[in-house]
Amino acid sequence: MSDQSVTPTPSPAPPPPTGPRPKMTSRGRTTVPVDSSNSSSTDVPEIEYFGAPGPRGFPPLTEYLDIWDVDMMKRPDESNKMGHHTMLFNSDYLIVRRGQEFQVKITFNRPYKPAEDKFAVEFVIGSSPQYSKGTYIPVFPTKERQSTWEGRITNTSDNVVTMGITPAANCIVGKYHMYVAVLTPHGIRRTKRDNSRDLYILFNPWAADDAVFLNDEKERKECVMTEMGIIYHGAYDDVAERDWNYGQFNYGVLDACLYIMDRSEMPITNRGDPIKVTRKASAMLNSRDDEGVLVGNWSGDYTYGVAPTSWTGSTDILLSYTSSKMPICYAQCWVYAAVFNTFLRCLGIPSRVVTNFYSAHDNDGNLKTDIILDENGRIDRNRTRDSIWNYHCWNECYMSRPDLPPGFGGWQVVDATPQETSDGMYRCGPASVQAIKHGQICYPFDAAFVFAEVNSDVVFYSRSKDGTMEKGKTCQQVITMSVLFYQKSTNTLVYFYPGSTEERTALEKAEEYGCKREKSDPALADVDLVLPTLEISIGDDFELNLEFINRSDEQRTADVYINGSVVYYTGVTSSEFLFRTPTVNLGPQKSE
Repeated sequence: MSDQSVTPTPSPAPPPPTGPRPKMTSRGRTTVPVDSSNSSSTDVPEIEYFGAPGPRGFPPLTEYLDIWDVDMMKRPDESNKMGHHTMLFNSDYLIVRRGQEFQVKITFNRPYKPAEDKFAVEFVIGSSPQYSKGTYIPVFPTKERQSTWEGRITNTSDNVVTMGITPAANCIVGKYHMYVAVLTPHGIRRTKRDNSRDLYILFNPWAADDAVFLNDEKERKECVMTEMGIIYHGAYDDVAERDWNYGQFNYGVLDACLYIMDRSEMPITNRGDPIKVTRKASAMLNSRDDEGVLVGNWSGDYTYGVAPTSWTGSTDILLSYTSSKMPICYAQCWVYAAVFNTFLRCLGIPSRVVTNFYSAHDNDGNLKTDIILDENGRIDRNRTRDSIWNYHCWNECYMSRPDLPPGFGGWQVVDATPQETSDGMYRCGPASVQAIKHGQICYPFDAAFVFAEVNSDVVFYSRSKDGTMEKGKTCQQVITMSVLFYQKSTNTLVYFYPGSTEERTALEKAEEYGCKREKSDPALADVDLVLPTLEISIGDDFELNLEFINRSDEQRTADVYINGSVVYYTGVTSSEFLFRTPTVNLGPQKSE
């Protein structure tokens, strides 16, 4: 019950770690305890005596102030849940947001006397609670004695005291156990451990001091409170919609989100920082290197799981992962983004699903999309690692970025689809949208990768039999990125300035940090190819008519490469059904 780690006068102190022993991890030659499970807890003693027992043992504490009952005021229609925007959670527990006051009612055995009685409300989280680490927090009712969380008495009536408690705006997010402790001359008397007095504390986008504060009620309603959404897919000129039930308030989902952080062995002390939480979750939503939530599958064979197109909501995925403790099969980019969106909104971090059409995947990190052709004109699939996706889904979440210069907070890109490793794990972000837009690709995390997705040059190489490479046509800035948010009307180019002075400035800044733009300027061809637009049903035959136009005053001979392949939306070829290499002779100013 002390607000300091060491106190000169007898008062309740942080409870000793009498529960499970903390896990030990090796860091170099030093072995240190790690408290990385929100589900682990310590049994706090109901009575703590000061000093050693006398000849007759410890004296009884029954004659002093005693706690009869604690009302968490957790009904959905009460001020706690209504005021904290948690009334939609299907939960039997109190759920509040940090940086904002909530109230509890404490019933004593007699009227509370401020001049004589001393008590505190104690909150503990994790298996090794300590005041210095923010995992043990005593909250006092008087202004003269306060801790990192504020406390005050808001009402007294007979034996009932209503206490207002304001968690720190940067406190740990998770599930806490609550106790009420009374100070007596001989020791401390606490309430017994009662699971009904547990409470969840979430991020708070309504609190100005919280790192996820979003000062727009319309966006808060959409990006935190909305449970149903539309995810866009298809192609930039043929956009389709997919409904998704995020279900962030459904029964068990909040516990599933906390379990994901437990499974990642994320230290409890890091769970108040949205940067660390989102980066860790970006890795944990896929199963590539940490037994995370979802198994990716782009093969078309979903025999041992559920096809990605069959999922319509996040709840079954999260609850199945929590109960089975095994990754769930299968997912593709929109499933990763949708479940990640549920995770973020459930914990109180504003988020939305973004669809990026004609999205580059830079496999080798050179910030270009390299397409290698063999000596016959085919794409060399064995050597071409980069690809262009018809669309790709990721998330944007809202937070401040104190680790970056001013101006780079706000919306951040996070992506759980396992494309490339970042610091040794398959994850991406958080990367500042403003940093990407202004070419500041040096800033963490993974801004360069996202920059290449939305603003990449496509370079074609011709590879001869002896292995030499000759650079061919360069399509500069072919990735004309179009972003779709939660409303189709928000179809906005927010990651760069197309065709403007600001775009050139951003590209120049990106070059300073290693983005080598293609400077080649090949001569313009004077033979044009007109491709028809075809809409073909699966299984139907079709005719392909190509028109070549010679705009020069001389005879031209065109060596033509025609390839027809079945291609996944990720740019990966399934099968080739057509390959022709005709030669076309064209007279001056003629077409054929």
